[in-house]
Order: sequence, then C-alpha cells, then structure tokens
Amino acid sequence: MDPKKASIFIQSQIPELTELTMYYMNLVTVARLQRNPTVKSEIQMRKFEANIPAGFLCYPISQASDITAFKATIVPVGEDQKPMLEQTREIVRKFNEIYAPVLVEPDILLSSNKSCLRLPGTDGKAKTSKSLGNCIYLSDTEEEVAKKVKSMYTDPTHIKVSDPGHIEGNTVFTYLDAFAKDEDFKKYLPEYENLDELKAHYSRGGLGDVKIKKFLNAVLEEELSPIRERRKEYEKDPAFIVEMLKKGTEKAKETAAKTLDEVKKAMRIDYFAGDLF
Repeated sequence: MDPKKASIFIQSQIPELTELTMYYMNLVTVARLQRNPTVKSEIQMRKFEANIPAGFLCYPISQASDITAFKATIVPVGEDQKPMLEQTREIVRKFNEIYAPVLVEPDILLSSNKSCLRLPGTDGKAKTSKSLGNCIYLSDTEEEVAKKVKSMYTDPTHIKVSDPGHIEGNTVFTYLDAFAKDEDFKKYLPEYENLDELKAHYSRGGLGDVKIKKFLNAVLEEELSPIRERRKEYEKDPAFIVEMLKKGTEKAKETAAKTLDEVKKAMRIDYFAGDLF
C-alpha cells in the first residue's frame, strides 16, 4: 500500500472501535455468533470445544466495528470472510432499523480468480494460518520462499516422474492458478505455452514435482521481489514509518470519533453533546 494514498493505523490505538463493539454486542445473539461458519471452523481448528474465549466469539462484532467506523462501502476479503462480512451487514441493518440510518452497509469484493478466493496452506491444508506455519509471507526472504515452495504439498501418488499426476488438491498448481501468467512461461518455462499445457503434461505423466516447484518459485519471486525491495527502502527510515503510523492513526481516530458521535446520537446517549440546561 502507498501511505500517500492509504491511511495505515494501529487498531489498538483507536478506543472508539472498542466502544462501537460494545454497542453492537446488543444487536447480536450468542447463538448467531456460534452459527457463523468462519467462527465455527476456527473453533474446530483451535480445538476450543466448550472453552471458547468470549473475545474470540465476539470477534465478528469487533470486525463490524472496524468496517463501520470508517463507513467502508467495499471490503476486499478472501472467500472465507464472507460470513464475517454478512454478520457486519446484519448489524448495520439492525442498527439502522432500531435507531437511525447512520451506518453504511458494505459490499464484499472478491477476486475474479477463483484460486485467489482462498489459497490453501503450503502443507495442503484448507487454510493458511500463522499458528500452523503454512504461509508464505510478503516479508519472506528469497531463501525462505524457496524453502517453503520446495516443501509444498503436491500429489502423494506422484512418486516417480513417469507417474500420472493429479492437479486437483495439488497445492503447487493451485498457487500457479493464482499467480502464473503466460509471459512467465516465455521467461522461465518456454517449452510450454501456458498453464494448461503444463497441467496436461503433469496429468499424463513424465513431469516431476521438482520442475514445477522451481517454476512456481520463479513466478512467486516475480510477485514478491518488488514488494521486498520496497520494504527494504522503508526499513532504512524507521522514523518515517513511526510518523506515517502516527498520522494514519490520528486520521483514523478522527474519522472513527465522528461515526461514534453519530451512533451515540442515534441511540440518544450523547448526554453532553449540547446544552441541557
């Protein structure tokens, strides 16, 4: 993101978000939160069972506060976040119906590339997760990316190069679907015109996992190298980063405070907003 165009802020420094969350809690039932598919899958993944932290269960409400405080109209997310955004939309509709049309109901923005809707973890699991250590980070070094790609889950039945391989459920090909472009083949794998040709060869056998992983690594480096270089430039000036965050946080706090004032006025709890006597 370009700090000249986007306000980057520290969420924990915006107390208005916490206050909005508290008000929104009265608009959502525990049963509704427990039915949220994203929350349910996270509870199962983390093995909380009956010991669900209250803060974790209320996270969708906190997320609604993050979105509505800035009156976001479009929210770009992964497919797994659709239930979370729908929860936000429900909160907005309920608040506006009970109190006043203050909040904005946001729309979701999903990638047109189906493979980008929800990338699997490098280990083949359905979701990338920091706690599972199956992610490729924008901050990863070239060596770290290469190591992660090398260990990526492919097709367990594709033991020998001559064996026919499966594309479905093969993490390497899912990432290629998401990131590979025809020009990448001209540059790094000229014996193939496009991804369809590569898939066809892998499916009929005669193409090893090492070769496609090397290609994927090159494709990812095309994406990550410019980001990595730009990051290095910013790292040279920590004072600029701190100042950028301070300005972004101040701007975000100002915007969130305006929304909070409108919310409190609609709820008729803005007791000292005007002259009472």
